[in-house]
Amino acid sequence: MPPLKYIAHYSEQIQAQAGILISNGQLGGYLDKKYNDKHQIQSDKALYHYINELKNQYMRKSSSLTQVSYNSKLAVLQQALGIHTYQSRVQGNKLKSHNSITVASLFKEAPPEFLRMIVVHELAHFKEKEHNKAFYQLCCHMEPDYHQFELDTRLWLLWRDL
Repeated sequence: MPPLKYIAHYSEQIQAQAGILISNGQLGGYLDKKYNDKHQIQSDKALYHYINELKNQYMRKSSSLTQVSYNSKLAVLQQALGIHTYQSRVQGNKLKSHNSITVASLFKEAPPEFLRMIVVHELAHFKEKEHNKAFYQLCCHMEPDYHQFELDTRLWLLWRDL
């Protein structure tokens, strides 16, 4: 059985369940049954509008998004499914902010729930920099099924590597 690198920090019970699905060849079927839709957000422009809608719905007071893009070179192996950058600069007597989000291109092929999980995660970093309790509360506020989608996204990544 291949190493369970994407779920290595999960409990032994979850890893064992995933291992059984993999060894029985059922992981793909489990994911297809649960997530059989594909999203239509294929361009950087469509991704910008999608992320901006979520940001405006849940984080109106945060600075506007400056740049959003898919990136085919984003290294999933380094557990970077998305990247956020936040930069503040003083220009004269004004504080200027630059917020950007980059999402791994493989999420063009992912179910919409997985893309939403990545986007919610990166948006939450604009308010909470660390992965702490407040960060995950914000993620769950924007997406109540955040934790399940995160686990299933990691299982999907495992399945893709098989």
